[in-house]
Amino acid sequence: MEFMRTYPDDAACLDFLWRERFAADGHHALCPKCERERKFHRVAARPSYSCDSCGHHVHPTAGTIFHKSSTSLHLWFFAMYMMTSTRCGVSAKMLERELGVTYKTAWRMFNKIRTQLMADDTGPLRGDVEVDEASVDGKPRKRQGDHAYLSTRPNRRSEAAKLRERSRATVFAAVERGGRIKATVLPSRRGPQLKKQVIEWVEPESIIITDEWPAYNGLDQHFIDHSRINHSAGWYVQGDTHTNTIEGFFGHLKPSIRGTYRRVSHRWLQGYLNEFVWRRNARLEPGPMFEQLLLRVIVLAD
Repeated sequence: MEFMRTYPDDAACLDFLWRERFAADGHHALCPKCERERKFHRVAARPSYSCDSCGHHVHPTAGTIFHKSSTSLHLWFFAMYMMTSTRCGVSAKMLERELGVTYKTAWRMFNKIRTQLMADDTGPLRGDVEVDEASVDGKPRKRQGDHAYLSTRPNRRSEAAKLRERSRATVFAAVERGGRIKATVLPSRRGPQLKKQVIEWVEPESIIITDEWPAYNGLDQHFIDHSRINHSAGWYVQGDTHTNTIEGFFGHLKPSIRGTYRRVSHRWLQGYLNEFVWRRNARLEPGPMFEQLLLRVIVLAD
């Protein structure tokens, strides 16, 4: 109800963009054609404002994700409001029912919001940084023992492990203690990809905290210190050495994906990660998340 009072229709949403981007008082703005500040009025038949002197039109939605969209601006705003008002995400089917649009339109709206408004553009992490990787979704359709080609091969356990690893997406994440988080999809949890991503995301004057996974070997050569916690030995906290913060993020991400989306394609998984990472980082910023996301529209357009 609070959203409906503030943004009751398309005109209110367009007026917000107009005031934030061009005219703080709602009337006077810089006219590109006159090259001076002029008074503008709303054009009734179009989503634009016209200069009272020369008639030049200014479109508040130009350069935003709403540009050239046939979907109502009011529905765009409400979709953003729903995404910022939940902890576990909203499915496109839910948005389809709430807005009365097609599933294709609902999914496209969510995808553009995730990939364009919620993409991470912050600087490197610093301080005490926890790093970890996890497998998300992608179980085989049959049980591993039921695959014919697995049953006939001599090394059945090894082939089953390879199938399980190929079918699951690897999500890598790093978080500052008490600060921001970053997450991305990697092709594998093995090899040099993990170490390369840590070096790219974290400042050298930082302390890295990981588990005992061998892919993290050698990080002490790139950072001030590299602390490790041996989970396989039953240790989870040793003083300030633990990865509970980053594991807490995975503990929220994976059940949310299973419960809300059921299954996420590897192709689009990065967009969903953007959403969960953005919501978590937005908690550190002042103001409601919905207002923060609206301001992102303005910043990216300008």
